[in-house]
Amino acid sequence: MTQTFNPDLDLTISRLIKAPRSAVWNAWTDKASFEQWWIPAPALCRVAAMDIRPGGAFETQMSENGGDFGPHLSACFLAADNQERIVFTNALTGGWRPAEQPFMTAIITFKDHPQGTEYLAHVMHKSPEDRKMHDELGFFDGWGTVIEQLAKLVERQH
Repeated sequence: MTQTFNPDLDLTISRLIKAPRSAVWNAWTDKASFEQWWIPAPALCRVAAMDIRPGGAFETQMSENGGDFGPHLSACFLAADNQERIVFTNALTGGWRPAEQPFMTAIITFKDHPQGTEYLAHVMHKSPEDRKMHDELGFFDGWGTVIEQLAKLVERQH
């Protein structure tokens, strides 16, 4: 399924990562690797659940000062196509359960590039107001920072 970009509802960010697609995929799907880049440093990430299959739970926790971890993301995977695409939403939780406060659905695509992997995050919101809020909360800085962290992690391994 090809997703169409709706400028009133969607935000996208992409980056060329100079590492093989398999390495980028593994950094996304391996809990220990994922915890190293998912939240902008110096905040820390802990994966509470990562069942990468349609309907599987996806939960992360965050510690901003090295103290206790608190909730960060509670979501559900909608698709996981090996080394090609991961789709998740916080409109649902694991097992297809409706979430209390749906906000976004994200489609992450991984494509081969002559220099490595073309990584694209397409984030869809239910309303223009939610899209605007996400933009104003720093979508490009936050998602850009974690993609940079992902790139550094996998590029130093290759």
